[in-house]
Amino acid sequence: MTPVPAPRSNRLARAIASGALTGALIALTSLAACTRHNANAQHDATHATHATQKPAPDAALIALGAQLAKAGDCASCHDSAQHQPYAGGQPVNSPFGAIYASNITPDPVHGIGRYTPAQFADALQRGVAPGGKRLYPAMPWPSFANLQPRDVDALYQYFMYGVTPVPNAVRETQLPFPFNQRWVLAFWRMAFARQGAYTPDARQSAQWNRGAWLVQGLGHCGACHTPRGPAYNEMGYDERSPLYLTGGIADHWYAPNLTGSPGSGLGRWSADDIAAFLHDGHNARAYAFGAMAPVIGASTQYLSDDDVHAIAVYLKSLPAREPSGAYDDARAPRDATMAALRTGTPEHPGAGVYLAFCAKCHGADGRGVGDKAPPLAGSTLALSADTTSMLRLVIEGSESPRTATGGEPHKMPAFRSQLTDAEIAQVASFVRGAWGNQAAPVAPADVTRLREAIDK
Repeated sequence: MTPVPAPRSNRLARAIASGALTGALIALTSLAACTRHNANAQHDATHATHATQKPAPDAALIALGAQLAKAGDCASCHDSAQHQPYAGGQPVNSPFGAIYASNITPDPVHGIGRYTPAQFADALQRGVAPGGKRLYPAMPWPSFANLQPRDVDALYQYFMYGVTPVPNAVRETQLPFPFNQRWVLAFWRMAFARQGAYTPDARQSAQWNRGAWLVQGLGHCGACHTPRGPAYNEMGYDERSPLYLTGGIADHWYAPNLTGSPGSGLGRWSADDIAAFLHDGHNARAYAFGAMAPVIGASTQYLSDDDVHAIAVYLKSLPAREPSGAYDDARAPRDATMAALRTGTPEHPGAGVYLAFCAKCHGADGRGVGDKAPPLAGSTLALSADTTSMLRLVIEGSESPRTATGGEPHKMPAFRSQLTDAEIAQVASFVRGAWGNQAAPVAPADVTRLREAIDK
């Protein structure tokens, strides 16, 4: 699916966050005494809700937990490099360094096999592992805070009794100072994280509330699609925040605007378009790519029709925020683009590159070619204020997810070695201004910076 400011480099993000967190360390230390009582009270409430002894297996809860784990996309981060379910070890790249996903199989030594239900709930919803170890918010425990106790108990049952234990020792996360000071995350949680389970909005329908619960909590869509602040905090957890789901950078991919922006957002998508995208991995407007492809492959394709439509209803209710780009679906701009492609006018240097490398799949008219490639005319990706994902697709290529109902995956080839930074900038600029698309051009320096970042 696709405005926030232009992409920031990891170096800049690290510098901003380093200064903010260093200052936070000083300020939060002084808050420790007056907030410790509240933290202990919340901790006691968590333990009062969930059992402190391991219960017997419950078949109904195990089945529910399996569904919730799919909906929560636990596999995308926690599967091992050897494709062992939930065995951990894969790096989650943050602006501060690699954070290694933990082993969440029931192995008693390397996994979570010795966790009690209360300890599991603490880790899942408060970011606190046994022994008081604080978890980085790369694990979306701020979103999982909105789960109900029965949901948490079902997930516990599934991971304890429905998952095969794997004795995989995960590499320890070692971030540089000050990010290795995990104790500060206790106060980070108080300042930035959501507290408490989801409360239905009585003014909305049951379907809307189901979609909101999935998007805000279990699906943790905001973890990628909401911009982050200088303390790596999501700038809001629900529709009350003006920046919620307006787009964000994650591991050198731009997760697009999911509000009603008519250019780079979902303003021109129907609810059925959204539901098809989540189930099949594509629709008539776009294919899933990059970091979104595994989310659909491991998670959303398994959601029920009711759930994907509930998500669509919720997303379509969001007003346009942080809009960028525009699309004029009229004959005059299409004709002007076709004339530029025929004549190769100097003011459109990317036209020749497009004809040589892109038109075969995306069409000279930008409308895509059947089941081969999506349209670029009116593409939310092409109209985004942030060009990170568009440029990375050209550099690295991508593949759409394999789904039960979406047909064979489609591949976008990589042009890393075939096109220079200037040529990539030219063809991206051409697409962003062709067939009625109205978005700012791309500078070669943007491509150079992105190449350097993804090569590290």
